[in-house]
Amino acid sequence: MYNMKYDVVVVGGGPAGLAAAVSAKEEGAEKVLIIERDNALGGILQQCIHPGFGLTRFKEELTGPEYYSRFTEKADALGVEYLLNSMVLEVNTEAKQVICTSGEYGMVCVTCGSIVLAMGCRERTRAGIVVPGTRPAGLYTAGSAQRLVNRQNIMVGKKVVILGSGDIGMIMARRMTLEGAEVVMVVELMDYLAGLTRNRVQCLDDFGIPLKLAHTITKIEGNERVTGVYVAPVDENKKPILEQEEFVPCDTVLFSVGLIPENELSKKASIAISPVTNGPIVNQHMQTSSEGVFACGNVVHVNDLVDNVSSESETAGKFAARYAMGNIPAETKTVTCKTGRNVRYICPHTISLSKEAETVDLYFRVLMPEMGAKLVAKCGDEVIAQKKEIKVNPGEMNHITVNTGKITGDLTVEVIKED
Repeated sequence: MYNMKYDVVVVGGGPAGLAAAVSAKEEGAEKVLIIERDNALGGILQQCIHPGFGLTRFKEELTGPEYYSRFTEKADALGVEYLLNSMVLEVNTEAKQVICTSGEYGMVCVTCGSIVLAMGCRERTRAGIVVPGTRPAGLYTAGSAQRLVNRQNIMVGKKVVILGSGDIGMIMARRMTLEGAEVVMVVELMDYLAGLTRNRVQCLDDFGIPLKLAHTITKIEGNERVTGVYVAPVDENKKPILEQEEFVPCDTVLFSVGLIPENELSKKASIAISPVTNGPIVNQHMQTSSEGVFACGNVVHVNDLVDNVSSESETAGKFAARYAMGNIPAETKTVTCKTGRNVRYICPHTISLSKEAETVDLYFRVLMPEMGAKLVAKCGDEVIAQKKEIKVNPGEMNHITVNTGKITGDLTVEVIKED
């Protein structure tokens, strides 16, 4: 086995891994390594050729490749090292070792001071939501269709129905239309949008593509190739109303029905996993339940904006470097972040208090859409932070900033409806 030694090892070379590696270098870690299974860095952003990235971080509109290139250029300048075409098989949290197979070195054991998990997420497939019908050609996840069209120049269909109003699905509705296909409709089970409002406007409304909320596909038809789907509205219990079912002819179905954090490595390493997000439980430094192991990006919780991913990942890289150098502040107390009214989950899940007060951004998603809302963070009955929002929606991330110096006990975040 080929042996290597680094201060910080980052598993995954997408936007999260790149931001973490750059941050670790800037914090003072001398040797930083990214291990990436693909033959190039960039992750999912390699196929996201549409604009809309970097509006918050860089104050300009970039494509996916332009966005991650900002980080690869910086990583190269700082001396971050890469191990491409390499698949991580195991993370040993106690020995701080990462075992992987490399096209260049064969079996590799990398010993390090700290580890950052940045494996991203994968799409939920038709099998994950159990849509009845036949199994013909023409069924794709929205992300796989995006890769085929944008990176391999392969057109996946001519008449398309999209199940799910996730961001990739809506973006692919626009992309398929621009490539000459007819997008018949986007079908969404919930009675609200699953993705960003701006994507509905720019990708559906601007192209006249119908969005059917509170509807679902009840059956797929076709032998060798999809010939159509049955679409029906659903009642308040999400049960299809079959009396109102209609047949919609199409030759392609794209599934945009959610993302799942890639946490097989985390689970194998016995890292505590949140039952809500299916990602590692982390504190405000993005440290997991295993000391010296950090996690960031969509492997922790699925973000809507890559700017949020970069921000959280920089925190992970910064404190991974500090851990490797022995500069983590001593913890005096750990408090739990609890979900209150209309809050589905909070990240970070815990806050590690020390003698030094710091500001912490709490990211969360709501359970249901509401207009005129106030976001509140409180310890007991004492409100320590609050902000107003015109509206909140499950498809869009919210956040509120707290100062750890004001925290006196477990922290609750809730959304208050204002008249």
